[in-house]
Amino acid sequence: MCLIVFAWRIVPGMPLFAAANRDEFYARPSAPATAWPGHPQVYAGRDLQAGGSWMGITKSNANASRFAALTNIRCPQEHRADAPSRGMLVANYLTGTMTAQEYVAQIASASAAYNGYNLLLGDANTLIWFSNRGQSDARNGKPLAPGIYGLSNALLDTPWPKVLKTKAQLASLLCQGAPYEAYLEMLADTAHAPDCRLPETGVRLELERVLSAVRIESPDYGTRSSSVVKLYADGAAELREVLIQ
Repeated sequence: MCLIVFAWRIVPGMPLFAAANRDEFYARPSAPATAWPGHPQVYAGRDLQAGGSWMGITKSNANASRFAALTNIRCPQEHRADAPSRGMLVANYLTGTMTAQEYVAQIASASAAYNGYNLLLGDANTLIWFSNRGQSDARNGKPLAPGIYGLSNALLDTPWPKVLKTKAQLASLLCQGAPYEAYLEMLADTAHAPDCRLPETGVRLELERVLSAVRIESPDYGTRSSSVVKLYADGAAELREVLIQ
């Protein structure tokens, strides 16, 4: 998952509303969001190369549905090809029984083994942001206050153009009570940011331009799916996904 904007405890009766794009190399095999064999309570996409996931929910009959999402942190000079799969961090949380706080405590000691990432973990009562980069609040797991947030391939709410744009659009659409299709339209924006507003993440300028779009299009890498997630106050959960590539 490379862009996720979400409203936490803003919408009455719906503690979490999230809209997200997953960006990946087209050649990397994956399965769309569905119930997982052996773990029917888990509803998530699956990386068929390493076995993990980028985002998913659990559907519970005990008012305890959960949510997890992952974004990579773009820092090519620190990337290690032998690092473990970050997608397993999502998969292990969704298939396990730990609370978000317990899970963060478990994975924190081994977080340095991974390439840079952000994790969002929680349920209708608590949402935690955890990262193996950044300051101590991120590395210890930060419970989020009510608000509208954005996450791409940097730390939470880093003001990249597409993060700022989609946060503002999300707020507007929620105020309007917009239909599902409006959020997909927001996620389908292929416009590039002006060069003067591009972040410097260690890739060449031409690639930085391509990656600045909400929906990325390039010959070998781009947005593979768009999703909308809802966690309701009664414990129900919903994930709707549209495949792009």
